[in-house]
Amino acid sequence: MGSVRIDLSKKFALVTGGSRGIGRAIAVELGRCGARVAVNYLRNRAAAEETAAAVRAAGGPEPLIVKANVADEEHLDRLFAELKEKFGALDILGSNAASGVLKPAAEITARHFEWTMAINAQALLGLVQRALPLMEGRGGRVVAVSSLGATRAIPYYTAVGASKGALESLVRHLAMELGPRGVRINTVSPGVVATDALKHFPNREAMLETNRRHTPAGRLATPEDVARVVAWLVSDAAEMIHGQTIVVDGGYSVVAWPENNEGAR
Repeated sequence: MGSVRIDLSKKFALVTGGSRGIGRAIAVELGRCGARVAVNYLRNRAAAEETAAAVRAAGGPEPLIVKANVADEEHLDRLFAELKEKFGALDILGSNAASGVLKPAAEITARHFEWTMAINAQALLGLVQRALPLMEGRGGRVVAVSSLGATRAIPYYTAVGASKGALESLVRHLAMELGPRGVRINTVSPGVVATDALKHFPNREAMLETNRRHTPAGRLATPEDVARVVAWLVSDAAEMIHGQTIVVDGGYSVVAWPENNEGAR
């Protein structure tokens, strides 16, 4: 499927965790639509450079590459100082950077839980607080990336799932405060997407196969599927969408007890 025709020219965007997977796809799609994109990364500069090259190949304006740990207040201050200097404004914030501990609940320590919450939920608040001054008067748009683990129980996902649930709740509360200021915020919740992040799941192959078999669309969602929804959410076409979680999973989450529906397909 080709990209939806969305015009984001003269817009400035920041995509956190933009060096790979869904973050890379979002950065490329926003660039394809005309936005000048800042690609945030933490460790792998080469991967961020690859994202920047992909943005250029898609016809996007020259990207900015910015290193920062979005869970660190000092890093965020430096990041937004650079954005203010290089861009002067911000129209779109794609909060995608994520991490966390994938362990059974009995093995999760307080440190594991705190780190997972900090990067997956708390970071969004810090990002929004710093983005607002650059968005004032421009009709800013924020999209956070969640997962089905926010509302469904997944093996080894206790800490991450709890953090994603907190993220979605935070988005709803922020929508109430940001809407009157002309800023829209929403969440996209992808289903199982075959990215590098899945390599950390001990049951990766079983998870992929189960989702393939039970997704009504007949295939897994791709990073590009998610990115196109993000581009739509930050466009004027989604003007009245505030505080919502848009699920991008080919219908997998609407199927109840999929193992009992084998004969239906």
